[in-house]
Amino acid sequence: MNAVARVRSFNRAVTRHVGALDDRFLGRDRPLGASRLLFEIGPEGSEVRRLRDRLGLDSGYTSRLLRTLERQGLVRTGPATGDSRVRFVTLTAAGRREVAVLDRRSDQAAAELLERLAPSQREALTAAMGTVERLLLASAVELEVADPATPAARYCIAQYFEELGRRFEAGFDPARSISADAEELTPPRGWLVLAMLHGEPVGCGGLKCAPAHGEIKRMWVAPAARGLGVARRILARLEAIARERRLPLLRLETSRSLTEAQALYRTSGYREVPAFNDEPYAHHWFEKALGPPRHAARAR
Repeated sequence: MNAVARVRSFNRAVTRHVGALDDRFLGRDRPLGASRLLFEIGPEGSEVRRLRDRLGLDSGYTSRLLRTLERQGLVRTGPATGDSRVRFVTLTAAGRREVAVLDRRSDQAAAELLERLAPSQREALTAAMGTVERLLLASAVELEVADPATPAARYCIAQYFEELGRRFEAGFDPARSISADAEELTPPRGWLVLAMLHGEPVGCGGLKCAPAHGEIKRMWVAPAARGLGVARRILARLEAIARERRLPLLRLETSRSLTEAQALYRTSGYREVPAFNDEPYAHHWFEKALGPPRHAARAR
């Protein structure tokens, strides 16, 4: 069975097992989609846009599900506090009770599944589920070239600075470091790549262009998204942009504290070289020679 057929077979098995085809999910008066929406709203409520992003639903379908839940008295929608343009949904008291019922029945269904398996099979299944969940998360990460002035970009850069401040022995002051400001990461002077997961920013990386080389800057991945290969994908995208710009060489520097970053660069073909700048926070300097764009290489 090839990979595509294996994925389709897995999808059929899972949709049958979880009750995705049942109009009365877990014995309640609604299908899986509406019940999942109740779970996602949660006790604090949520912006409708964020619900759509987290679940990958289109606007029309989300609105229909919410109208059904409103008619059942389980949710209440209205303008968000402080911004009437944003729709916000909360659970009613009846909605919170319904989520508690769904939680109990979900636990019971999971326990019944595990009880039908031998101990070794339970361990194998739960381990495989963890692997599948993580790989599905990895496949859901999307990369996009972004304007550094957007809120998502500013958030990632701020988180990058904050983490360096925690991890460096003497803290981190961006004013002392070699610059990579918004103007320097805006085409044609540079590019910023964002990693998005379910509508939320989870990583970034920048390319700063000089006449004879490019510089990799602002590489950061949110702790919750680490281990998904996000940094490697961001780096590969930046390298592809550099090739398109006909840059022959990429340079970067990093701190001795960032051991995982050093490992990423070494395994991505970067070689350590003598210091080529006076970055005060750097202890290791790397370079990588770039070939032509891959499509150009194939065309020859």
